[in-house]
Amino acid sequence: MDIRIGTAGWSIPPRHADLYPAEGSHLERYAALFDTVEINSSFYRPHRRTTYVRWADTVPETFRFSVKFPRTITHEHKLADTDELIAAFLDGVTGLRQKLGPLLIQLPPRLVFDHHRVAHFMETLRAQFDGALACEPRHPSWASDAAEDLLRDYQVARVDADPAVIPVINRTSSNAPLHYIRLHGAPEIYVSAYDDAFIAALANRIEKLDAPVWCIFDNTAWGAASDDGRRLKAALTARIQK
Repeated sequence: MDIRIGTAGWSIPPRHADLYPAEGSHLERYAALFDTVEINSSFYRPHRRTTYVRWADTVPETFRFSVKFPRTITHEHKLADTDELIAAFLDGVTGLRQKLGPLLIQLPPRLVFDHHRVAHFMETLRAQFDGALACEPRHPSWASDAAEDLLRDYQVARVDADPAVIPVINRTSSNAPLHYIRLHGAPEIYVSAYDDAFIAALANRIEKLDAPVWCIFDNTAWGAASDDGRRLKAALTARIQK
């Protein structure tokens, strides 16, 4: 089963430091426990290609990075007139080489689905990148059949987010190229840890999915993500070994 579990960023909260090895950089220590990480800092600022190369050289061969699209593309330009910005972003992230996983396109809550705009963006992106893509739209207009068809045409998975901003599209479709799950924490977003019942139900759901799974805990504000990820790994391991 192709299931990857990780957190948004690789910071190690002091209260969970004992989950990780004592020696090494934060990324080296993180990679001893998890096999993937979501790079969120790329949303706020560009990183040099050499930085991505260094990160890739730091982790084991089986480790994979997902990378969040810059806000200049998604929030400032709103996917329009982004040809040069896409090229610059891809020039950097491809420094991860074979350790590059999905690119995450998180859209602003007010971005209405515009077929022409989105199709041009996807066409430009796909002309330069044939890897995995996941999109997290947050405006109700993206619940339309037209949006679903367009994403399917370009082999883009919908993000399955918790809490769901748009409940009608919360679940990734069964024919998706991958399942990308982002867990922001509930009831308090980015803060709350998930209880054992939620983790058990999530493990049960993941086990039944029919495509590669990336599960990212984004409830990092107070460090809950590390322990939640560890508990999910343990729950899935127990189910698979039965």
